[in-house]
Amino acid sequence: MITPRFSCSQTDQSLIISIYCPSVRAADVEIHVDGTLVSVHINPYFLRLNFTYPVLEDDASSAKYDPSSGYLTVTLTKEVPGQVFDDLDLLAKLLAPRPTVPRPVVEVISETSNQPENHSEENDLVSKTEALSLECEREEILKAAENDWQLPQEVQEPQLSTSIQKYYGFLDMHSGYFRHVSHTENEVNELGADAETCSAAARRQKRLRHEDDKFDEEYYMADYADDDNIRELLMWKHPYTDHSEIFKYSDEENAIMLRLPRKEYLPTTTQTHNLYLILLTILFSYAYESRTNQRDPTPESAWTLSTLVPAFSALDPPDSAPASLVDSFAFTTEELTHALITSYRRSFAFPLYRSFILAEACRMDVAGFLNGGKRTVVRCLLEMKTILDHHEVYYVYSKIWLDDFCVWAQAYARCEFSLCHDQILLSTRNDSENVLIALAKQIAELQISKSLIGWRLEALEAATQSVEERESDSDDEDSEESEESENNTY
Repeated sequence: MITPRFSCSQTDQSLIISIYCPSVRAADVEIHVDGTLVSVHINPYFLRLNFTYPVLEDDASSAKYDPSSGYLTVTLTKEVPGQVFDDLDLLAKLLAPRPTVPRPVVEVISETSNQPENHSEENDLVSKTEALSLECEREEILKAAENDWQLPQEVQEPQLSTSIQKYYGFLDMHSGYFRHVSHTENEVNELGADAETCSAAARRQKRLRHEDDKFDEEYYMADYADDDNIRELLMWKHPYTDHSEIFKYSDEENAIMLRLPRKEYLPTTTQTHNLYLILLTILFSYAYESRTNQRDPTPESAWTLSTLVPAFSALDPPDSAPASLVDSFAFTTEELTHALITSYRRSFAFPLYRSFILAEACRMDVAGFLNGGKRTVVRCLLEMKTILDHHEVYYVYSKIWLDDFCVWAQAYARCEFSLCHDQILLSTRNDSENVLIALAKQIAELQISKSLIGWRLEALEAATQSVEERESDSDDEDSEESEESENNTY
């Protein structure tokens, strides 16, 4: 089946779906409405949409087909008149599967059955075993009560992995993409031929070692001394940080969203937390590429985007959240700083312009993107995806990261929060603001020290300034001597 192009709009009373399906028979249209789920089938097209609120198919509903334009217009009645349907422009969210509803747990209170006698003996044995286990637990609790509730603790042994295959990408769902990486011209991959078998710890070690090897002190000092080009880059303002205009996706962006995968994501608390941290590093890469080329991609753009994201080049995403994390949406200043430090380091080690003030400008761009909400964030991701998809090698990073991120950012990213001390805590209150806006505020207020980078940047800058001062003094002395010589001649 083909997913047609479509758009959605609304009035106070109705929801309107406009579907482009040229050269079809209007009599073959099948429309099914089930609460929030609406499906439209007209061979060879099939469209299934999941809305925020339920709609009805009643006498006021209609479906009209215009053969000249090829558009089928379906009008459905809102179950609650005047209710505002949000995110009608987020096509990936509308196309996402309906969330799975967990089945209720059934507790068996009693059971009677006519089982053979040997089954009864087995049940008696099971009952005695369970009773013995409960007795052991009871004795353990009594001993703990006598000893100030000091329960016995044992260090868990690490689980033995019997497979050398490692997973990576969005929620560690992917594998096999780098099986033959040694035979491709992938200059971004930092893991070499071991990309499919490297453990998470080994990936991080290789990444840090590669960053240290590639950092060039003389290059950094030269950019610090001669920063005219960088100063010009700082004057540029990214249009996506200006939110004064009404937002609307372009036809090209809608076409890309229609081609995104339709998946349901069930991340753990820790995974959800880490997705936001990974998103920061991806947006930083996009901010750097956009600012240095002023949104005019070059043949090197795909390389730059992939290199600056550690989750791409080394398959090593930030994961500062502890395994015992209770709240997915509590972000401390320390872990946000830790996530962005990796992006700072990579911007000093690999691309053309290597400057701390440029990295700071990119951080503020990230805050500006987040301040625009999920629509602006998705627009940035779609632009990155377009660049990577057109590269014959680096398209793989779009497949294992950006495709899923585009869907998740639209359909599953939580959007509400409340502030508590130095953390951002999400809640489900209707009067809460968007979590991305809260993150934007925290990212904008971050104070990233040069000493945290690990490459004695302050000493390098001080040495550069000292050399410039000595050269300036020497030039002044030469100028004075030249003037005295001219005066003596006369």
